[in-house]
Amino acid sequence: MSRKASRPALNESGEVFRESSENDQPNRNSSGRAVRLLVVLAVLVVLITVFVARIYAIPSGSMEATLHGCPGCNNDRVLVDKLSYRFSTPAPGDIVVFAVPGNWKNGELPQSPAPSNPIARSLGAIGAAFGMEPAGQTDFIKRVIAVGGQIVSCCDARNRLRVNAEPVDEPFIHFDPEYGKAQQAPFGPVLVPPGQLWVMGDNRNDSVDSRAPGNGPIPVSSVIGKARWIVLPFGRFRAIDAPAPPADR
Repeated sequence: MSRKASRPALNESGEVFRESSENDQPNRNSSGRAVRLLVVLAVLVVLITVFVARIYAIPSGSMEATLHGCPGCNNDRVLVDKLSYRFSTPAPGDIVVFAVPGNWKNGELPQSPAPSNPIARSLGAIGAAFGMEPAGQTDFIKRVIAVGGQIVSCCDARNRLRVNAEPVDEPFIHFDPEYGKAQQAPFGPVLVPPGQLWVMGDNRNDSVDSRAPGNGPIPVSSVIGKARWIVLPFGRFRAIDAPAPPADR
């Protein structure tokens, strides 16, 4: 007995209607999943960068030899923790990244101008509201020497800083032979106002910091985060340890 071949289904207009198959759109479904995954990953990266941590390059030598940043060398990349200071405040010895105050004389890094386009300025303001660095902002990395309420000065007979009249041992400080003798320039005494920080570079004769005329302390609110790890180059991968401040500071 012969078997009739099945006829293709017709729609109301008499055109051939092709029934869908489970295997008709596998590529489209896979592409959709890939796009959704990329969007989720992008959102996670942005959230981590804005609120949790970010990698910063060290472009100047002001923190030598703790952090490398100099012409002709492999500049360090450091992981900066943005979360800790939401629950605590910077302490003496911490290495912090901060937005350079407007009154500071910036002689280390070129400062990019703020955008003139009103749309770009608006987008920058929105980004700043969510913790992103606005265009035209320059970020520095320095070590906290004294906090609000402390008195800092330089120096005692052994070329050591004094905080609340007590000498501070700083085994990490460095003097670049290119910029003169290993001697810290005298200043102070300076009473650090509440809510502010006195910051200095470890490379004491090649750093634009709180000592410079017209600079002074920085607001705690300008601090972006705490440098935790050197992540690049791999040969220098290590934690960045902050010395414990003396109990009588």
